[in-house]
Amino acid sequence: MVHKKRLRLPLLLVFLVLISCLSVCKQTLRPNGSDTKLSPTPPTSKAYAYFAEGCFWCSEHIFESIEGVEEVISGYAGGHTVNPSYEDVNTETTGHAETVRVLYDPKKVSFEELCYIFFLSHDPTTPDRQGPDIGNSYRSILFFSTENEKKTAESVKQKFAKEFPLPSPIVSEIKKIDAFYIAEEYHQDFIEKNPNQSYVRAVSMPRYERFKKDYSAWKEKRK
Repeated sequence: MVHKKRLRLPLLLVFLVLISCLSVCKQTLRPNGSDTKLSPTPPTSKAYAYFAEGCFWCSEHIFESIEGVEEVISGYAGGHTVNPSYEDVNTETTGHAETVRVLYDPKKVSFEELCYIFFLSHDPTTPDRQGPDIGNSYRSILFFSTENEKKTAESVKQKFAKEFPLPSPIVSEIKKIDAFYIAEEYHQDFIEKNPNQSYVRAVSMPRYERFKKDYSAWKEKRK
């Protein structure tokens, strides 16, 4: 009996370690615990902008490349449920779209330019779709926080349609941001951490390279 007890103790320890690891993993994936809603108040002299334009992995990578942008966080916005998970959003029943929150310095980049970047960095004519990703969680939304931002967003949408004739009408929503929920940790800086992942190589990076060319041409045109 002594021999059996000695065997049970290590097995019990292994079990406890596994449970502990699973708990830690869950906490890591949901860094804010059960409440994943982020504060809408930006740091002093900074501002937030929110954009939904398909898979947030690429959106995050695009906005992080812009001078004046200090941080980009992937998350969920535009829906009707509280603290949605990636799995919840993928059911296409929560109303949320994959969204990025952009922290920027208004002295270095304007909200107007960020709106142009939004339109330049994806196809705003495809309802509930962006490339191979289909569903309302991939729809195009330009969020605003104030009436001035709303006017700017509407103005840029009209100007963009004239400056860049498209084969179909722009379907991007212009919507007030109500809440932004941070996505699981493994979604943050996904491209930087997973440059050789198949989706990144086949979809995200080609989209990013197209954006760089279009953005460079747009900036040159505005000189």
